[in-house]
Amino acid sequence: MAAKTTLNEKNLCALGAERLASLVMELATGNAALKRQARAALLEDAGGEALAAEVRKRIATIKRSTSFVDWHKQHALVKDLDQQRRMITEKIAPSDPATALELMWRFMDLAESIYNRADDSNGSIGDVFWNGCVALGQLADAANPDPSTLADQVFNALFEGNDYAEYDGLIDHMTQALGKTGLARLKERALAAQDELAANPPKPKSGRKIGWSSSGAIYEDDFQHSSRTRTVKYLLQTVADAQGDVDAFIAEIDPEVRAVPNIAAEIAVRLLDAGRADDAMQALDSVEFSSDASQYRAKEWTNARIAVLDALKRTDEAQAQRWQYFEQTLSAEHLRAHLKCLPDFEDVEAEERALEIARSHSNIHSALAFLIAWPDLRRAADLVLAKRGDWDGNLWHLLPDIAQALAGKYPLAATVLLRALILDTLIGAKLKRYKHAARHLTECASLAHVIEDYDDLPSHEEFTASLKRDHPRKNAFWTLL
Repeated sequence: MAAKTTLNEKNLCALGAERLASLVMELATGNAALKRQARAALLEDAGGEALAAEVRKRIATIKRSTSFVDWHKQHALVKDLDQQRRMITEKIAPSDPATALELMWRFMDLAESIYNRADDSNGSIGDVFWNGCVALGQLADAANPDPSTLADQVFNALFEGNDYAEYDGLIDHMTQALGKTGLARLKERALAAQDELAANPPKPKSGRKIGWSSSGAIYEDDFQHSSRTRTVKYLLQTVADAQGDVDAFIAEIDPEVRAVPNIAAEIAVRLLDAGRADDAMQALDSVEFSSDASQYRAKEWTNARIAVLDALKRTDEAQAQRWQYFEQTLSAEHLRAHLKCLPDFEDVEAEERALEIARSHSNIHSALAFLIAWPDLRRAADLVLAKRGDWDGNLWHLLPDIAQALAGKYPLAATVLLRALILDTLIGAKLKRYKHAARHLTECASLAHVIEDYDDLPSHEEFTASLKRDHPRKNAFWTLL
């Protein structure tokens, strides 16, 4: 009897069409989203044109709405928007990609009105429109529209709209559909806009005051002019990229900006792809690279330089660059690449030297993470014990996994890390982490059975006694045990 009453698709089918229809009508009463979904299912059987008309009507209704959507109503709005997007891409597009493309442009046009009246603090609305932008490119590939007309649509979307970055990446998605003709048209429109902006600069302090900066008031006309100028630069750069025109890409970057390490790296990579390794090296050499640069920028610049050095057959310099970056950052990626280029037997010696460098690195947490990932559990355990009082127990996202990796062969090292986590939690009275600290203490009790020598560390019983002595009133923690 229980199997027949379980709520599943098979048992529901056994109810019969009439009873299911009655249930759907009952549930749809007062539930607008379900009602629209049921109606859409009926329209699918009626044909693509009817479904397209329904989606077009729903998009128009959403655009006319002016009520504010706060965070607790946001889920329903996102679900409605995503349903319309999926109707277009999954139900209409297979049989009528041209209509689906037209509807997706209408759908994307909702972005400004939605953002103006909705709370998107968690980014879920942005995700819907990001997916819509990707879908535009896919639908354009399938519909094969006139390239010049498509270029005008792309230009208008980026130049007149995109206030909320809903069209970011559009040209990349549309490159195939635009083809040579469309890209040429897009460049033509961008150059014309660039000339017009240069010929019509805003009057000083014209328009409304819309904000303040460190240099004074921000005026609407000046802000819009600057924004459109940046958009045109982006258009011309992206089109140049799509056309493989490296010089045009570089021309749209201000000379002082080319000296920024990651920008110089972008230029160098493009020059290298174009077979211009000497020019690529010149672009990198024009940068005053600082060791204080962020690790992200340093990695981009380093990778570009290594690629260019390899292309120029300057192998020793490329190897030195890999090694230097490894020493600075403990990048396993660069160390593996360095070792791969070494002759047999030399790589073994270099690896040993590298692992010792990692073990003595100034950032002990980075060193430990590297040794675990490499992996070299013996050195990792030695490091844990050597720095037993220095581990940051607030690194809850790092230390538990490392302790688990060490527990099998090196239980004492695992215990040191678990104790650091427990102490940080209790000393800081971090109530939300008490359950994790209790689990860690239980793990320590389990490891205690296989630890023969605690060296100069307190035994598990002594450590637990010290916790009870120092934190007797943290009942929320002790009750978990």
